Amino acid sequence: MFRVHATMDQRMPLSQVADHARRAEALGYDGLNVPDSVHDGLLVAGAALRATTRLRVATSVLVAFPRSPMIVAHAAWDLQELSGGRFQLGLGSQVRGNIVGRYSTPWSAPVPRMREYVQSLRAIFACWQEGAPLSFEGEHYQFTRMQPFFKPDPLTEPGVPIYLGGIGPAMTALAAEVGDGLMTHPTNSAPRYLREVVLPRLATGAGRAGRAPESADLMIGPLWATGPSDADVTREREGVRQLLAFLYSTPAYWPSLELFGWKERGEQLLALTRKGGWKEMPALIDDAMLDTFALCAPYDAVADLAQEWYGGLSTWITFPMPGDPAQDGQAAKAVARLRGEGPG
Repeated sequence: MFRVHATMDQRMPLSQVADHARRAEALGYDGLNVPDSVHDGLLVAGAALRATTRLRVATSVLVAFPRSPMIVAHAAWDLQELSGGRFQLGLGSQVRGNIVGRYSTPWSAPVPRMREYVQSLRAIFACWQEGAPLSFEGEHYQFTRMQPFFKPDPLTEPGVPIYLGGIGPAMTALAAEVGDGLMTHPTNSAPRYLREVVLPRLATGAGRAGRAPESADLMIGPLWATGPSDADVTREREGVRQLLAFLYSTPAYWPSLELFGWKERGEQLLALTRKGGWKEMPALIDDAMLDTFALCAPYDAVADLAQEWYGGLSTWITFPMPGDPAQDGQAAKAVARLRGEGPG
């Protein structure tokens, strides 16, 4: 039914990543998504790949603009060779405040810049793999020099797939125009939003590149409230409620609220952040909103719910690993069901 990727806490120390990846592989996950926030996403991906033999590892998502495409190309090439073809490069633009203030990197219109970023990577990869001259000259990036001394050997593994994280219409379309697909954010993963907004945008982008709409992969990254029992689900729901309150205080995430007629909730949440009313915010996420944006079901029912939500929309989904390793046996059965193996 689904390819299932595990996720990980962005604050997990790098020293614990190998054990986390081995655990995901043992639970039957197809892959692991690693963040690029507290730790360098490429280092995290390397630690996960070295510790496993089957697991695919994706950056979800690597902040692109502070890093030269050449720097990312070298790292991605090495990770692909190291892992025997199990690395997946997910890229994101981040917001202006972080690019300028946190990374001290100049800001420019993100969609044209990301288009050239991916095109640059493709040109570099073609130079290394096929021997093509390195000749990319755009407005934002220019790559015209590759001496043999610096050129890696061709890969025997498949080429590096490139995915984009995106929410706005132009970046979403770009994921299908120049990338291999889109990694969704929890705020744009509701089935209705995917059906009415995301998939048409991907079709537009694919069409611009002369590709079929279905050629673009869609990795869905929803929020889950799950666990062995209904009591676990109830407890997890409150954590999801707090997270949604935080996420929807950011105007960039309001398009899905607008679709469902809840934009004023976002405005109220933003107002509360400005006056420090953090404890009041979760109350604005009522059960109707929570059940629209998060899959809430115990382990023995998650596969049916995921199929109900996403059947026909995608075959690629993220699913959290349990915080308590004592639940691993039940979680492994849930992963197997999501993958279409076993009953349920």
